[in-house]
Amino acid sequence: MTGWVLQAVLIAQVVGSGGMFGVIWVIQLVHYPLMRKVPVEAFRAFEEEHQRRITTVVGPLMALEGLSVLAVFFLRPTCLSFAIVLAGGLVEAVAIGTTAFVSAPMHGRMAASGRPDLLDRLITTNWIRTAAWTARAGLAIAMLAICR
Repeated sequence: MTGWVLQAVLIAQVVGSGGMFGVIWVIQLVHYPLMRKVPVEAFRAFEEEHQRRITTVVGPLMALEGLSVLAVFFLRPTCLSFAIVLAGGLVEAVAIGTTAFVSAPMHGRMAASGRPDLLDRLITTNWIRTAAWTARAGLAIAMLAICR
């Protein structure tokens, strides 16, 4: 992978990872803590609406990021070391894995039960995703800078 295709993939990776970096920090520091203010009787409906709305924001970003991470991983541009490509793939796996196996099920339990007390566990475990997407954004920017 060389030339304009490589640049397009690396820019897409920065857009996807950078977008998720911004979203996850707003979620972690603003949105999730504010969920504590939702009255218990409204919590279930709020959680269901949160899930519906957040998907429209993170779905396209995660798809763009995931596809570009896979492209970089499998097409291995010669300008990038295997170590940085592997690191990028591993932190992406942590972010997506934590989303799929921890955060999404926790949101599902909160919506089904209407139990806001589960929020503390969500906030604590979300630090894993926050760290992973922070690392992903840094690695994506580094890869773009290296291959310029």
